[in-house]
Amino acid sequence: MSTREAARRKPASRKPMDILLRLLVAAALVVDAVVHFDLASGYQLGAPGGIGEGNLFRLEGAVAILVALYVLVRGSRPAYAAAVVVAGSAFIAVLLYRYVDIPAIGPLPSMYEPVWFFEKTLSAVAEGLGAVLAAVGYVRQRSSARRSS
Repeated sequence: MSTREAARRKPASRKPMDILLRLLVAAALVVDAVVHFDLASGYQLGAPGGIGEGNLFRLEGAVAILVALYVLVRGSRPAYAAAVVVAGSAFIAVLLYRYVDIPAIGPLPSMYEPVWFFEKTLSAVAEGLGAVLAAVGYVRQRSSARRSS
């Protein structure tokens, strides 16, 4: 068996580039989670008894951690798809609430904040990069599945 054949038979999730991609996607999701957990208590003050931004931030952080673990452990198309959804939705939300004043919708608070600061910028960059890298991982898994069949 040649080296080329061995590389082709090697699972995509074991190739060095795929391992690096999994680590980068997971790192982006962890940065997203850490920033959201760090900022949550300050944002919850606006609605101490309600849903509030703080609780939404905690939820985002928890989901980001779970998906980061899923990507690290599996590195599969569903894992990358989940990472695209989590990182992409967070990226869209931070941009939307930065530039558009959306009023409160039912129990969800208005989260308009027309400023950039370090943590918000760090989170947005991590979310945007994480979404793009997860999309690349999804496509790579899809193309490697096609090649092996």
